[in-house]
Amino acid sequence: MSDIILTAYDGAFLGPIAKLLGYIMNIIYSFMVNVLGIGNISVTIIIFTIVIYMLLFPITYKQQKFSKLSQKMQPELQKVRKKYQGKKDAASMQAMQDETTKIYEKYGVSATGSCVSMIINLPILLALYRVFYNVPAYIGGVKDQFMELVNGIMATPNYQKIMEDIASQLNINTVRVDFTVSEPSVLSNYVVDTLYAMNSSGWDLLKDKFSSLTDIIVSTQNNLTDINQFLWMNISDSPSRIIRVGIDNGSYLLVFLALMIPITSYLTQVLNIKLMPQAVNGDDTASKQMKMMNKIMPLFSLFFCFSIPVGLGVYWIISAVVRVVQQICLNKHFEKIDLDSIIQANQEKARKKREKRGIATAQMNNAARINARNIDKPKMSEREREQMLEKAEQKRNSAKAGSMSAKANLVKKFNEKNTK
Repeated sequence: MSDIILTAYDGAFLGPIAKLLGYIMNIIYSFMVNVLGIGNISVTIIIFTIVIYMLLFPITYKQQKFSKLSQKMQPELQKVRKKYQGKKDAASMQAMQDETTKIYEKYGVSATGSCVSMIINLPILLALYRVFYNVPAYIGGVKDQFMELVNGIMATPNYQKIMEDIASQLNINTVRVDFTVSEPSVLSNYVVDTLYAMNSSGWDLLKDKFSSLTDIIVSTQNNLTDINQFLWMNISDSPSRIIRVGIDNGSYLLVFLALMIPITSYLTQVLNIKLMPQAVNGDDTASKQMKMMNKIMPLFSLFFCFSIPVGLGVYWIISAVVRVVQQICLNKHFEKIDLDSIIQANQEKARKKREKRGIATAQMNNAARINARNIDKPKMSEREREQMLEKAEQKRNSAKAGSMSAKANLVKKFNEKNTK
């Protein structure tokens, strides 16, 4: 028995996102190899990051507009908060909520507008962790680099036991696979997974165990070195692991480069936050929470980047750089546009929405009143009905000659005579 890491992640939520992102990366990688002759995953990650943030730009623009408009409406929101400060009864809380909602409607923004970017970016980040941790499962061109060696290994007698021993010695944690019942494609993926997770000592161990495949092993290792490296670091390794190995081997340049991944991530996050317009101002609770988040998020990226694959750290750094460039352009754009005209247009939209809601409400209220009248109206008894008909008959018989009632009587008598 052994385990398998490589097969594409099949989680119900992140699995489809990872496959979609992997599909986009595979297209970019294939283009880079076939058109430009560049087969490097880190370059693919950089281009992929730019593509993703170009696709997300409309959401980024909308969020930035929200932040700018939010700065405009802060004085009104502050007045509402002060008006109901200290009032905890249900009526006051509801009144405060209603007035706050009207202010958001007045400026044409959503109270959740600042959360949209985070809601979208977090699943992408988590799904990319799966992709970068297991690149060959998503990028066919990378997996193809292993196949000659994989076929040679699987043609070797008792290869299953040898690969299990190698995985055990290298402490490769994987998902279990049963060699006695698994399909050849599953076994092939298992071998690719184990090979992709190997460090340099693992490749040396592989040469020792499969001595007849030494030339193919060396060729595959060299190809993967070109494909899978970023500044001499394997993009699937974490900076913490690279630092440990570098210290053990005396490779202090590698230690420095690994340290620069989380540090650069932290610095680019700080720069990005400084350039962003802050949606909340003042000393209220929301402002304090936002300031705290602005301090925590860069620190989170600093510590998180030590334990995630280098490839994901590269994505995080490049994404921050792209956002910085976007932010500089957006800041210049919003300096030139007339926010008051946007607010006026949003207010007009809000007014029309209120009118529509008012008309619909009025129609519903009228219908309810009509139904209530019909329900409340007392039913007429048979005796009352007969009396009403007799009065009507007497009124028709006493009608003046030439009047409409007299003419109606003549028509009635004529019809009764002809129907007898």
